[in-house]
Amino acid sequence: MHVLITGAAGFLGQRLIQTLAARGTLNGQTLAHLTLIDQIKPETPPGLSFKVTAYAADITAPEALDAALDEHPGVIFHLAAVVSSAAEADLDLGMAVNFDATRALLEGCRSRGLSDTRLILASSVAAFGGELPPVLDDITAVTPQSSYGTQKAMSELLINDYSRRGLVDGRVLRLPTIVIRPGRPNAAASSFASSILREPLNGEEAVCPVPVNLELFVMSPGKVIEALLHGAEVPGHAFGPWRSLMLPGITVSVAEMLDSLRTLGGDEALARIQHKPDPKIEAIVASWPSRFKSQRAQQLGFKGDSSFREIVEAFLNDRTKPL
Repeated sequence: MHVLITGAAGFLGQRLIQTLAARGTLNGQTLAHLTLIDQIKPETPPGLSFKVTAYAADITAPEALDAALDEHPGVIFHLAAVVSSAAEADLDLGMAVNFDATRALLEGCRSRGLSDTRLILASSVAAFGGELPPVLDDITAVTPQSSYGTQKAMSELLINDYSRRGLVDGRVLRLPTIVIRPGRPNAAASSFASSILREPLNGEEAVCPVPVNLELFVMSPGKVIEALLHGAEVPGHAFGPWRSLMLPGITVSVAEMLDSLRTLGGDEALARIQHKPDPKIEAIVASWPSRFKSQRAQQLGFKGDSSFREIVEAFLNDRTKPL
């Protein structure tokens, strides 16, 4: 089995690599080759029993993915993205990475006859927005209210059409907001959702830029990795004609997140939070829905977290481990 991962230097890519290395198999096949691509050369675990090709590339450049696709990967995890606030600030960059590169990847598969290749796109809750019902389900239309969400929604439609035509075996997993991310805050509008927990638990101050009554739809990094791998193993016919689905996250308010912080970190941790409203971040995050009925995902065997406390406890258990 040859697996290609774009965005492999990011935290999700790195966790996915380590999980694949530990498993040694995917979809019942032994891993033989792992190709890792990102704007910087991705790190790889030592002592792997299979071939690894890792290199830096601008995936928006013509022919950037040709060498990897010439190796006919059986599974592609397409994680590379310009995140929400950055895509809003730079429309051209967001379009190039989030949409044009996805189309180039699909065309590369098409031109090489990779109809059996399983292409997993990491999409986003940001594909929805605006005036929506209180609870969304599997047939709610995508109505993005940000450039990032629009670019993801366009990529979703394209993957569905290429799959309908039998040109690739695509599947689109809409990721909830991932909490708690390791590392430092990034350009994602939702970055604060990890920062207001991660930094205080590590003895540092953090800024909360949104009202505490704002609700988010969240999922832990561990469950996201499980979902990506499971998404590669579900047969294409089980998805049916519509290849996009929302992963089963949980709904939590910022106030509830801070309550968990106090419970597990004490009043000292809570005191490290500074409330500084940021209208731009609030406008983006508040446009995302926070309540979903993820029936299709659950029927296909995708699993979510059982509680927000479980998410925080998982972070506390994992923070001394490598990504």
